[in-house]
Amino acid sequence: MREPSYVRGEDVPPLLELTIGAAMEEAARQWPDRPALVSPRQNVRWRWDELNARADALAAGFLQYGLGRGDRIGIWAPNCAEWALTQFAAAKIGLILVTINTAYRQAELEFALNRVGCKALVMATGHRGIDYLGMLRAIAPELASSAEGGLAATHVPALKLVVTMGDDSEPGCLPFSVLASTETDTVRVHEIAAALAPEDPINIQFTSGTTGFPKGATLSHRNILNNGFFVGARIGLTVDDRLCIPVPLYHCFGMVMGNLACVAHGAAMVYPCEGFEARAVLETVEAERCTVLYGVPTMFIAEQNEPDFARFDLSSLRTGIMAGSPCPIEVMRRVVSDMHMPEVTIAYGMTETSPVSFQSARNDSVEQRVTTVGRVHPHVEVKVVDEQGLTVPRGTPGEFCTRGYSVMLGYWNDLERTAEVIDAEGWMHTGDLGTIDDEGYGNVVGRIKDMVIRGGENIYPREVEEFLFRHPKIRDVQVVGVPDEKYGEELCAWIILRENEDTSAEEIRAFCREHISHHKIPRHIRFVDAFPMTVTGKVQKYLIREAMVAELGVKVAATA
Repeated sequence: MREPSYVRGEDVPPLLELTIGAAMEEAARQWPDRPALVSPRQNVRWRWDELNARADALAAGFLQYGLGRGDRIGIWAPNCAEWALTQFAAAKIGLILVTINTAYRQAELEFALNRVGCKALVMATGHRGIDYLGMLRAIAPELASSAEGGLAATHVPALKLVVTMGDDSEPGCLPFSVLASTETDTVRVHEIAAALAPEDPINIQFTSGTTGFPKGATLSHRNILNNGFFVGARIGLTVDDRLCIPVPLYHCFGMVMGNLACVAHGAAMVYPCEGFEARAVLETVEAERCTVLYGVPTMFIAEQNEPDFARFDLSSLRTGIMAGSPCPIEVMRRVVSDMHMPEVTIAYGMTETSPVSFQSARNDSVEQRVTTVGRVHPHVEVKVVDEQGLTVPRGTPGEFCTRGYSVMLGYWNDLERTAEVIDAEGWMHTGDLGTIDDEGYGNVVGRIKDMVIRGGENIYPREVEEFLFRHPKIRDVQVVGVPDEKYGEELCAWIILRENEDTSAEEIRAFCREHISHHKIPRHIRFVDAFPMTVTGKVQKYLIREAMVAELGVKVAATA
């Protein structure tokens, strides 16, 4: 009998029993003169003592405008210094930060504000052609005639204060620069901070589900501060590091694995751009001598495909994290060899687990770092279960379940949906298919909903994608299942070719026939220029499937 697929992380070092505000104070005490936040395009270069003082002042401004512990405050903006200030100021006085996707449109914004009852909204006026302020005014036309902090809107009744980033004054809105420089005593800030507990909720992140309304995963100081700490520890983050953060701050990747990892270890946060731009990342790494770089696979692919990629001096880099979606082996190998990141790690998790559960170690072999998601984090348990909820033997695919400090408090005001994913024993059922090997390394096979059943054979698209990445002409590939009258489902591959390359579907199938089982060879192959993506760089496979269903004219079987 093989061992069961169950692993438990070490109990050392101990968990940080601190609030985020207390961790900020500690960072300012330990490293007052060290760089804390760098945003070159904003000409911002703040030390830890300065960042902490600015966060205190902003927190005092929030108090002056009637916000208090437990109130929800939305943040709707691209990556910038004001985003980080809002995050830390809110944490100091127990405001629950509601992170809002920069790609949201009017209906999504209205839903988010009302779902959690946001009392305040800190926002950019717009981003990449999206008129944020125009959308808010459409939802709350009363804004134009309201006093600052006195909004009374029919469609968003909880919202009272709107803060716009920048110096310009907008009707009914308070400029961020005014709020952040409010002349007020910070004694009350420190009094409130001292009364907060690590278990208090401090962040709500909306999951980007493909069906139904988004759910508000509610996370505590303890959840996200510790996860940031342990993520940073795995990559050896220190006060001498400069972490380039091109991933969105409104996701755990940016605000937890990025910002909070830096707070816990004293490293500098470096924001290369408002929204991801491959060239801006390369320029910033070179100019700021960044030592750490984060990204999802599509970001690293884009950086490597910049026309003059080779001219950028990336020699300051040593490590980083690739996460957010399955990391193709060939992409990882190019990151190690071409981007000077020999210590780069893979991380796996989900918003509901703060987010990371598994992560590679810097001293793992290259093979382990390119074929697995590493080992379980400290103070976290993971098991793999079958459809009956029984733990499967090592090496057998099943659903990852996670338990420990990192599991969310629940979905905001939604006991029913919380109970659907967190069982009576505290296990978070992730919906991810994976395996745990004999050495305790995890590997993600895919999402349960993405598994393809062709003629009774279970096929994991990730496995086929990894194989196709070996083809020298393929730059990127996504595999999905589409309905089929004979087999129930068939595989479909959308392929992006390397620049100036050409091939055919038959050539791809011939490549497959030499190496993989016939039932894993995609029946449908399409060559495309891009995949449908979320703003965070995750491929929206369901849209690929929908497009193929429409193209092929096949019927989708009804489900219960």
